[in-house]
Amino acid sequence: MSKIAQQNSTPGISVIHTQAHASGLQQVPQLVPAGPGGGGKAAPPSKQSKKSSPMDRNSDEYRQRRERNNMAVKKSRLKSKQKAQDTLQRVNQLKEENERLEAKIKLLTKELSVLKDLFLEHAHNLADNVQPGGTENTTTPDNAGQ
Repeated sequence: MSKIAQQNSTPGISVIHTQAHASGLQQVPQLVPAGPGGGGKAAPPSKQSKKSSPMDRNSDEYRQRRERNNMAVKKSRLKSKQKAQDTLQRVNQLKEENERLEAKIKLLTKELSVLKDLFLEHAHNLADNVQPGGTENTTTPDNAGQ
């Protein structure tokens, strides 16, 4: 078995060693600390693989990855655009509902004012009709001659 080491110039970053089997068909990546006191954070696996093995832009694998990535970006943008449209539609609905409720408040306020005025007028009329002295016996002109 032979070991192929790919060096990384950043200190504290793990170095990837790959072991090639005798058949040469399968590679097994192994993470090994870059140096003594390697307390630094290792780069995410996606970034390590991109740095360690540059893809051939003409390969089918590269084209497939780019196509999948482009589709994912397109899907994400459509989803974001749809969410923005839904939010705008909801805002417009809430504005319309708010306007309707404000109009209803104005109408009910006017109605309350009219009813309050009628009540006060009726209360004044009752107060004017009450006889001084506190007795409630009233005689009507029809009953006075009997």
